[in-house]
Amino acid sequence: MSQSILDNRPALAKEVNDVAEVAGYLWQKGWAERNGGNITVNITDQVDDAIRAMPAITEPVAIGLTLPNLKGCYFYCKGTNRRMRDLARWPMDNGSIIRILDDCAHYEIIADKNVKPTSELPSHLAVHNYLIGKGSNYKASVHTHPIELVAMSHNPKYLEKDVLTNILWSMIPETKAFCPRGLGIVPYMMPSTNELAEATIKSLDDNYDVVMWEKHGVFSVGENVLEAFDMIDVLVKSAIIYMNAKCMGFEPDGMSQEQMQAISKTFNLPK
Repeated sequence: MSQSILDNRPALAKEVNDVAEVAGYLWQKGWAERNGGNITVNITDQVDDAIRAMPAITEPVAIGLTLPNLKGCYFYCKGTNRRMRDLARWPMDNGSIIRILDDCAHYEIIADKNVKPTSELPSHLAVHNYLIGKGSNYKASVHTHPIELVAMSHNPKYLEKDVLTNILWSMIPETKAFCPRGLGIVPYMMPSTNELAEATIKSLDDNYDVVMWEKHGVFSVGENVLEAFDMIDVLVKSAIIYMNAKCMGFEPDGMSQEQMQAISKTFNLPK
């Protein structure tokens, strides 16, 4: 049996196994058709001297951006054209660990196999560069295609600032509690572009943790991959409650602004 970088490294193995767990959830929920969606996790804290000394298994690859805060960082990345359902079963066959080079403009794959990272890697890395720059302890980024949230993004009125946030918050107290910064909105842009990355960073900078890409999907950041997933999950729960009420023929009342403010005060939430 071939050796893996995860062998005898329980902390690193847990990070990768958590990604595999979330990948399975994304597939089971119908949010990850074919090779849809991406996950990137900053694993630098789990890297030891032996990993730092490991030779690369690829030539350096240009990121397309220079990201000075990522010098010496390591990431686990889902592979391009790889399916979430496969990553859930075989994470090191469908993803890889990369090292950012000292020029902060190139990366190399170090383990386990030459699995080229997602085409949206520059966007993900740009977000991680931003997070480190602002002193955030967020390590994980998740992009997926939640059916109900994407459906709601086809209605222009829901794309006005915080309209969708307030609808979703008002459906169930847990959504306000567990996604307290709400849902940022980015108008439709071509996928995998630097423009989309810049717009996402601007939305995160406006104090959101989850960003809706119009007619495409969502992008979430968190301290770990399970936290990033959970915020999307609670938003979708609210969207389903809202849609079920509409299907029954009525506009749901939702909690009032006063009731939602009381939740924020009681649980000391950021918004």
